[in-house]
Amino acid sequence: MSKVIAIANQKGGVGKTEVASNLGVGMAMTGKKVLEIDADPQGNLTSSLGIDNVDELENTLASFMEREINENQLDPDEYILHNEEGVDLMPCNIKLAGMDYMIMNALSRERLLEAFVSQVRNSYDYIIIDCSPSLNLVTINVLTAADSVIIPVEASYLSMTGLQQLLTSIGSTKRKLNKKLEIEGIVINKVNTRTNHERDIIDKLREAYGSQIKVFDVMIPESVRAKECTAFGVSIYKHDPKGKVAKAFEELTKEVLEHGC
Repeated sequence: MSKVIAIANQKGGVGKTEVASNLGVGMAMTGKKVLEIDADPQGNLTSSLGIDNVDELENTLASFMEREINENQLDPDEYILHNEEGVDLMPCNIKLAGMDYMIMNALSRERLLEAFVSQVRNSYDYIIIDCSPSLNLVTINVLTAADSVIIPVEASYLSMTGLQQLLTSIGSTKRKLNKKLEIEGIVINKVNTRTNHERDIIDKLREAYGSQIKVFDVMIPESVRAKECTAFGVSIYKHDPKGKVAKAFEELTKEVLEHGC
């Protein structure tokens, strides 16, 4: 049975998609069978994994949820695309942006995604879910379906101040909906340790949370090459395989796999 990991932070711009895509591909490179689920209506994970014309896709997370609400028979394979770097993908697009209203009135509204995950999890070692930068009903669905959460943060004051709100939401979901949910760890992303300010923030973050929550040892450096990956639809391993970001994600993948054993 697979482990389901949500990549979540309600603050935008912290690199959730970068972590989700490169962690998933990194796992696949070690021989793991990986499914990635895009749960952000911007569809950035879908684009990052090389899918063109994202908003024209018919079978997406949004269409699955709609059919699940209407109790239609579903074949999970219809919603899974295959990526040339070795991961499978359940795509997402802008249609998900209007789902909250429909979900609001659904029976078992927090467990719609769990219905999909339960059908496919025995086929994978890991399922990675990229959340939207919002604590909405879709994100609650992700947290209800997940076994654990990885939280990407930037070394910035605003990123730290939003972290407590996310931890409160994860705790609430654990108590009310998903008792198995755990925090896998915090990964510090887009790091530039040449500035005193960032070094101070990193020290404060490790001091404030390190005794309660795992803060991964490896930090992901800031890099223009990493930002280019989405435009090219490939992972950092393919775009810049010998660069510092690829090396960092290789180390992060090892940490996650070791932690998940």
